[in-house]
Amino acid sequence: MTISTSPYQFVSKAKLPTRYGDFEIHGFVETATQQEHVALSYGDWDKDSVVPIRIHSECLTGDALFSTRCDCGFQLERALENIVAHGSGVLLYLRQEGRGIGLLNKIKAYALQDKGFDTVEANQHLGFDADLRDYSICKLMLETLGVNQVELMTNNPKKVVALEGMGIKVVSRKPIDHGVTKDNKHYLMTKTSKLGHAFDPDKLK
Repeated sequence: MTISTSPYQFVSKAKLPTRYGDFEIHGFVETATQQEHVALSYGDWDKDSVVPIRIHSECLTGDALFSTRCDCGFQLERALENIVAHGSGVLLYLRQEGRGIGLLNKIKAYALQDKGFDTVEANQHLGFDADLRDYSICKLMLETLGVNQVELMTNNPKKVVALEGMGIKVVSRKPIDHGVTKDNKHYLMTKTSKLGHAFDPDKLK
């Protein structure tokens, strides 16, 4: 019997038809924690292709429950639309709710935001760093899918640094500042001013 010493493992893949197009879903697991992550792939590419990708951290409230107090669900939809329009691409869906603090702590942070804290202050008041996300599994996910060079759909320059630090070539960064609502403007301004996100300020006026 072979025992894997890798911190991450590819598990399986299957077809995943969606309202945006016909994707394949690829399952991965962190061996130490058994945390599960998935990648959605669309179309074909070769080893020299520049592949459009998005690294999307799970947001149950925004992605599945249609919350407008963040822009997560809007960005997820736009990323899938962009991938299909391009004819190929990958969405890495990481199970890192609330920038890594978990769903119930995110709800606690929301309660603090209702009292006037911003998103960074709320996380810190609960005893967490502003952002606890870890992108290291992205290397295995992209290697498994045969992706070596990417166009990264993000407003977060830290994701560019993370990928390049793992040896993934980021040829370009494509903004995905989509989904501004009256409920999330302050949240987006905080991400821009305190977390370094490159958001178009004209869209926040």
